[in-house]
Amino acid sequence: GVAESDPNVLYVGMGEHAVRGQSSSYGDGVYKSTDAGKTWKNIGLAATKQISQVRVHPQNPDLVYVAAQGDRWKGTADRGIYRSTDGGKSWSLILKGTNAFSGASDLSMDPTNPRILYAAFWDHQRLPWQVRSGGAGSGIWKSTDGGDNWTRLSSGLPKLMGKIGVAVSPANPDRIFAIVEAEKSGLYRSDDAGNSWKLLSEDRNIVTRSWYYMNITADPANADVVYVINAPIMKSIDGGKTFATLAAQHGDNHFLWINPKDSRYMANANDGGATISLDGGKSWSTQGNQPTAQFYHVIVDDAYPYRLYSGQQDNSSVIIKSRSDEGAITEADWQNGPGCESANIGVDRKNPRYVYGGCYQGILDELDMTSGLRRNIMPWPELNLTEPSNETKYRFNWTAPALVSRHAGNVIYHGGNVLFRSPDRGRTWTPISPDLTRNDKATQGLGGTPFTNEGAGGEVYGAIVTIAESPHDANTLYVGTDDGLVQLTRDGGKTWTNVTPAGLAVGLSNELEVSPHDPGTVYLAFRLDR
Repeated sequence: GVAESDPNVLYVGMGEHAVRGQSSSYGDGVYKSTDAGKTWKNIGLAATKQISQVRVHPQNPDLVYVAAQGDRWKGTADRGIYRSTDGGKSWSLILKGTNAFSGASDLSMDPTNPRILYAAFWDHQRLPWQVRSGGAGSGIWKSTDGGDNWTRLSSGLPKLMGKIGVAVSPANPDRIFAIVEAEKSGLYRSDDAGNSWKLLSEDRNIVTRSWYYMNITADPANADVVYVINAPIMKSIDGGKTFATLAAQHGDNHFLWINPKDSRYMANANDGGATISLDGGKSWSTQGNQPTAQFYHVIVDDAYPYRLYSGQQDNSSVIIKSRSDEGAITEADWQNGPGCESANIGVDRKNPRYVYGGCYQGILDELDMTSGLRRNIMPWPELNLTEPSNETKYRFNWTAPALVSRHAGNVIYHGGNVLFRSPDRGRTWTPISPDLTRNDKATQGLGGTPFTNEGAGGEVYGAIVTIAESPHDANTLYVGTDDGLVQLTRDGGKTWTNVTPAGLAVGLSNELEVSPHDPGTVYLAFRLDR
């Protein structure tokens, strides 16, 4: 949030509110800058984990409101609307959710009367294998006294709701827009300051994957213009009755700011970074000038200079030189790699002509660095988007690993719930293990409930996430699973032994590495935060 009365004062809430099971980060509270972003100081609320919105009083830079969505994994008492009257030195929780899983997903302030606030709450929980998006704790609340007292708004809204975004029209503050996930998901509008609501649009494009998006922005000058920020940006010019796609630089959009003094000036935040429009969204600046990537895994080859390989969330995989002939590393020194955003890269380190990259649902591609040709070599060529994982033959994690053998460059391994081996660069495949996971049936099914299923593969659970081959012995392989197991074979997959460290709680066996110096030493990176 930027203080309109003093633009040197900025507040930033940490933690991604578009929570994924695999790739979201949690935050450590609120940061403040008093010098237009040159320096920052943490001012508290670390336990809130995910913050969805920050609003600053337009005349008082010390009066700030924070919408805390809260921990995505477990119920907590730290969710809700917080207020500070002293610039963040102290905080008060002025509106709590109705249960431990109900957090604030949005907060909108009436710009003509900043004592009027609208808070959207989201009853939700993330599990590694599913998102529960909806419950009795979802709803919209209103305050007319700066947050001292709140009233729940319900007339015309669904009784049971999921994630919600809310926006006051600056051009007509009695008009309130809400994008609502429900049995009847869509754009709801109130023309009497929230007292009653009407469903105006059920366009699927404005509510697709509701738990991941649901952000809404009202035009500051025209009460009939409203934007819903989803995979596409959707624009309505008739008060929310119909929508059309607004071209953008990226396919996953999460926030839109509009200059309150000139609607032609916009800023869009998306999974590729931030872009600017000076003509109302007709054209946008590039997103290729910002260090905003989120990398999954990084490997290197043995070339000189060596190259780095990684998959970056929602922005393809990349191959980057570690050193440039021209001095600085520039765009000329990197290229798109195989696979897609969630790619776990494999490469023959000694002869890096062929590079392998994965994607969701077990997709696996080979890129020939010499010819530029790509081919799909997935072991089980079937996409099971939207299907429950307990109805598919194999289960593949969002970042299913690919590994090229150090001992034979034509040998590739790929992890599902079983380990696959190819002796011929992906032309043929053989499973060389049984199911190496816990195979807990309770964690296999639809990826979302009760309204929206997650059908992209991000919630497929009970699968291999890391493969390590011993540099000392080609027949010795370790695998780690997303449900916390470590398995070992010393005979190329004929027999397997569970070697999970004793006493380790169920978590994510994120990475395994065998020491190049001692064949009996293995390192395990393990996640316990979920």
